[in-house]
Amino acid sequence: MIQRFTVPGLFPPPAYSHASVVEAGTRLAFLAGSVPLDAEGKLVGEGDPVRQAEQVIANLTEQVRAVGSGLEQVVSTDVYVVGTDTAALSAVWEVVEASGLGAGPHSSTLLGVACLGYPGQLVEITATAVVPEGGRP
Repeated sequence: MIQRFTVPGLFPPPAYSHASVVEAGTRLAFLAGSVPLDAEGKLVGEGDPVRQAEQVIANLTEQVRAVGSGLEQVVSTDVYVVGTDTAALSAVWEVVEASGLGAGPHSSTLLGVACLGYPGQLVEITATAVVPEGGRP
């Protein structure tokens, strides 16, 4: 079971929770950063952070399914966006919210960074998800 908390004495977050607590004994999946590459390793959405975010979410969806979970079971993410423009960060966050990750809402950090690992990469998301009983691997 996932319990999500918004702390009363802190500024209320717009679409995420301050903390998520998972009962002891629950299996967790710690997922590597999802990147905007297609199955052939080609960058999707060059120069377009929104398109890249959509590909990242699609790849993240495959990652959580592979471990027997789903986006609704994600308890925490870190969302990295290349740049300092808050409009680009907000546009990427809108993709995150629309994806089902906000179904908790989950705990998240949105960061503007100088660069990421692949040439032309503008977006990356790391995640931690609960793997429900009966889920695989």
